Amino acid sequence: MTDLSHILLQVRDEPLVLAWPVPGDAGGFLTFTQPAEWRAFVDRIGIDPRIPQIVQTKFARARVLYLLGWIDCTMIKAGELAALIALELAVMDRHGGKVAKSKRSFAALLKHMVEVDGLTDADIPMVTRCNGTAIGQLTGATRPTLAERRNLLAHGDPFDGLPVDFR
Repeated sequence: MTDLSHILLQVRDEPLVLAWPVPGDAGGFLTFTQPAEWRAFVDRIGIDPRIPQIVQTKFARARVLYLLGWIDCTMIKAGELAALIALELAVMDRHGGKVAKSKRSFAALLKHMVEVDGLTDADIPMVTRCNGTAIGQLTGATRPTLAERRNLLAHGDPFDGLPVDFR
């Protein structure tokens, strides 16, 4: 995990309130009043160390942007894009060979993970912990899908909303 201690965070006048799944409530909110609380929260965001280094590096960028969200909350949305780019790379690396190149896209690979590989909400720890569901965002049954969210973040969304969790 990348050390982010070189990024200095000052006390804010207002707390940082973040829409974030909490145990038992997928639609929860977290409130951070001190920089140390925010830093500890961002430090806990991680991915499995067995994931290839290139993906780890791309996800580290997301963590930096999340941390900078303390200074400017718009950086959290940039962090979401970086996290989704890391996820897309990981999914492409792991499942890309399972879908014909002419039909290979982030959306197709996410759907493949559910429909062919058997991924369920029970396989996603945060979803289980928060009594949520994510599978529809992978298959297209729920809009926007993860692939659509990545596209909206990458290409601009005039109706940009609250940050969402992509762990």
